[in-house]
Amino acid sequence: MTYAVGMRLNRGLVFMSDTRTNAGVDNISTFNKMFNWSVEGERSITLLTAGNLATTQATVSLLEERTKAPEDRAPSILEAPTMFQVAQLVADTLSDVIAKHGRLGQQADSAFHATLILGGQIKGGPSRLFLIYPEGNFIEAGDDTPFFQIGETKYGRPILVRAYDPEMSFPETVRLLLVSFDSTIKANLSVGAPLDLLLYDEGSLEAGQRTSFEADDPYFRTISEGWGDALKSALSRLPKYSMESGTSD
Repeated sequence: MTYAVGMRLNRGLVFMSDTRTNAGVDNISTFNKMFNWSVEGERSITLLTAGNLATTQATVSLLEERTKAPEDRAPSILEAPTMFQVAQLVADTLSDVIAKHGRLGQQADSAFHATLILGGQIKGGPSRLFLIYPEGNFIEAGDDTPFFQIGETKYGRPILVRAYDPEMSFPETVRLLLVSFDSTIKANLSVGAPLDLLLYDEGSLEAGQRTSFEADDPYFRTISEGWGDALKSALSRLPKYSMESGTSD
């Protein structure tokens, strides 16, 4: 399983993903699920993946090859003039990969499904963020839906819904995302560190600042322990339930 988040801020875009893959309790590995293509001063594109590993790797490999192949190749995400057209290219590639698996005689097409988060900026336009479905369709983030999650989303969503603010700084957003990921890791062993992070400044048209948090990272551990203590403290301050009246004291 995977957990990944792409988020829009007034400051820019923020991406975070785990790196754990799970094919059973005795087959747990680490794979990159965050990919970036950039041409300095012209565009920066980031992709997060969740789902069948063979499907996501084939999709990413095709996108990468098309940026380097001869003139008769398929369209490249480094040439598409808008982020919408990049999203369409990525969606079509994902759909084609899944369809190819089906044509090869696989009986359970859903086993090869994958979901992607795509975000970035191309010179002349604003940064944009998309959620791409395995069927090849996609939706775009907006003011009402400023972030997308893929993979194991339910455990980390409540903190994002309650605490997100488009005015947040990058440091504040990293803290929020680490709490969201820590909650997911605590609840689901199929999600785990290292956690990859990419911060994209609006208008920079550069790859962005990328870093990784290991499970024993001092800051990550401080966030995890501090959030647990804060929850216990907040719970203790809530009104107590009265056994006699059935109401709070």
